[in-house]
Amino acid sequence: MKRREFICLAASAALLPGAASASMPEMVVHKDPYCGCCEAWASAFSDAGFAVDLRNEDDMDAVKSKLKVPASIRGCHTATVGGYFLEGHVPLEAAQRLLAEKPALAGLAVAGMPRGSLGMGTDPGASYDVMAVPKDAGAPYVYVAVRPK
Repeated sequence: MKRREFICLAASAALLPGAASASMPEMVVHKDPYCGCCEAWASAFSDAGFAVDLRNEDDMDAVKSKLKVPASIRGCHTATVGGYFLEGHVPLEAAQRLLAEKPALAGLAVAGMPRGSLGMGTDPGASYDVMAVPKDAGAPYVYVAVRPK
């Protein structure tokens, strides 16, 4: 590789999303101490440039209740980032969109532990909804529909 090609490549890499972790907000991930999928999910956010603080919790229901995560759409772990909660296996792209658009939401949620969702392995047939939870306690609605390509 020539010097000029290397410089161009390095400069373009610096412009990629997630390249500047200093601009990414801190994310706190509350999880059960024995859960491995939570760590895989958090690792994907860390790899994307988020400063991730993993916290083992003995009472996840208390964490979810404090953040007012509706019981009907609770998932595995609960994260907070940029003034929002991310409940369960929310895809990286949905979280990035949330943080870029800054809608009047309390957070996003993926109910349960869908096969093929972020942290739950790969499944080209993955199909699940990312729900938006309004701040005003209105009904959750579909923010992103994840469907097979």
